Amino acid sequence: MRVTRVRARKYLSAVALLVVAVVTLAGCGSSEPRSVLQDAKAGHLIIGTKFDQPGLGLREPDKTMTGFDVEVAEYIAKYLGVPPGGITWKEAPSSQRETLIKNGEVDYIVGTYSITDSRKKVVDFAGPYYIAGQGLLVRADDNSITGPESLEQPGKKLCSVAGSTPAQKIKKAFPKVQLQQFDSYSSCVEALHRGKVDALTTDDIILAGYAAQYPGEFKLVGKPFTVEKYGVGLAKGDTAGRNKINDAIEQMISSGAWHAALEKTMGKSGYPLPPPPTVDRY
Repeated sequence: MRVTRVRARKYLSAVALLVVAVVTLAGCGSSEPRSVLQDAKAGHLIIGTKFDQPGLGLREPDKTMTGFDVEVAEYIAKYLGVPPGGITWKEAPSSQRETLIKNGEVDYIVGTYSITDSRKKVVDFAGPYYIAGQGLLVRADDNSITGPESLEQPGKKLCSVAGSTPAQKIKKAFPKVQLQQFDSYSSCVEALHRGKVDALTTDDIILAGYAAQYPGEFKLVGKPFTVEKYGVGLAKGDTAGRNKINDAIEQMISSGAWHAALEKTMGKSGYPLPPPPTVDRY
């Protein structure tokens, strides 16, 4: 009887360990990249975008999503057969975008995601769906900053987001600039408002959205000093998915829906709306 009880306890302990292992593995989830077309066929897509960029990708207080990037993402999803109700939105901070795609946490990202050669080594891009230029946002009463060269003055502090293309380019082009890197542009805007930094740099359309959100408090200065091609990021090697997304972008442009979406989301900002880009099927 004693031997039987010992064996029973050992058996139950082994079962318990097995259950824990199975639950742990299930909780970890898959770290494989997703297939856009397979997920679209199943009727559901996980789309990454920014949650804190007015006019582009903003999560409203009622948890609805608004902005031009959101409009583009929804148009693509609809083209692939997925209605808005089949979309799960996931926040995609600049520093996490490649990781989100590689780990299969999103199907694709539409979030002011500049196409660069270094990023193309890790993920694929469809597009571009928009072409922006890097600019500067300052307080409305500050006339000391007229362009990026002004920021090399002693004591001037510039804010951008860690992992973003603007942060990388400003460091390379203007190494004397005192750059502070935050985790989000909204944090930079708050720092600018409080006088902790003197300027914010990112793409002009993003800055225009913030200027429109806080009328009279901020202004854009200088001319755009880079060319940023916004693409839709997806898993490396998902050629079929990339081609379909390119088809969707081209249809959005040719149908007039692209211009209508840009007018709807950015028309009131005072930012001059550019013509649509040509999709690059690299």
